[in-house]
Amino acid sequence: MTLPENHPLASGRTSDAPLLRAYRGELPQHTPVWFMRQAGRSLPEYRALRAQHADAPGGHPAGGMLAACLDPELAAEITLQPVRRHGVDAAIFFSDIVVPVLLAGVDVSIVAGRGPVFDSPVRTASDVAALPELDPQALAPIREAVARTVAELGSTPLIAFAGAPFTLASYLVEGGPSKDQMRARAMAMAEPAAFADLLAWCARVSGTFLRAQVEAGASAAQVFDSWGGSLSRRVWLEQVAPHTARTFGALDGLPVPKVHFGLGMAGVVDELPRHGADVIGVDWRTPLDEVAAVVPGWPLQGNIDPAVLGADDDVVRAHVLDVLERGRAAAGHVVNLGHGVPPETDPDVLTRIVELVHTETTLSAAASLSAAAPARGAKGPADG
Repeated sequence: MTLPENHPLASGRTSDAPLLRAYRGELPQHTPVWFMRQAGRSLPEYRALRAQHADAPGGHPAGGMLAACLDPELAAEITLQPVRRHGVDAAIFFSDIVVPVLLAGVDVSIVAGRGPVFDSPVRTASDVAALPELDPQALAPIREAVARTVAELGSTPLIAFAGAPFTLASYLVEGGPSKDQMRARAMAMAEPAAFADLLAWCARVSGTFLRAQVEAGASAAQVFDSWGGSLSRRVWLEQVAPHTARTFGALDGLPVPKVHFGLGMAGVVDELPRHGADVIGVDWRTPLDEVAAVVPGWPLQGNIDPAVLGADDDVVRAHVLDVLERGRAAAGHVVNLGHGVPPETDPDVLTRIVELVHTETTLSAAASLSAAAPARGAKGPADG
């Protein structure tokens, strides 16, 4: 399948955007920057919008944030807010990795201060067999929200996203967030066949969610493997990686770059390109130049330490410049955090980081182009 004619990539609106050039390993006009969790609680305009809609009638029975995710107008507005405020080089669709699970018919709610919570965890083979399949038609509100968003973004790309199968499975098995994913890891060892079926279901759900966003207008896609780092290399490769690859495989035939971001996954970073990733997102733990040495020729994304956002301006500046310097070792570099924006972050800090990255790298890009150009009067390679 090809993209619709009005898709931002098919029409060329986003094809030359700095983000996509960097994702392709090309030299962009400046190093692009966006932030995971850039939309949401750190923005006063987001808090005001949520307060305004807190008592609004209608919405989804799940209520709260999930209702906002399924309101196309609201989801589009929240997605656009950080682009307007910070001038970032990409928007990432405002949603949650459990939204497709909810739309498949599984009861889930988001509890303030905790995260997604399932009243009926999935822990046995019969629990897995009872999971309903996701009807693509149920994703109509997602498609509409994406279409509304890209209509406002113009040449700025929208990034689709979904949860990696193990991360999504962990929430289902644990019944909510967990520090060590102990129940999920135990199920993988005690009931490997049932766990494989659960991972396959999660891959189908996340893949369908991801594809719907891309078909509706997203120009790139990112899979979040938030809990993949809790697994050993062997378990991730043997039991999980094939399902992660199937999630990315849902985008086969669609010409969008695919990003894999995982926490604590330095031990498998060499394998990520073989399992669907065109770009590797790096958390704050491993310097970018060290990752580039392991996966030469692969574009990287990251990896400002979110903890630095509360430091003095001079500390922030030095850290960002160090990330930029190390990122030059990669085939392409997109600046991001090594995880998400903490909710207590002063949004002005993020705006200043965007300005710093753009200023510093626009000068560098201009110098590189100048050095590559033949001197005036000299014969270039096409001059004979």
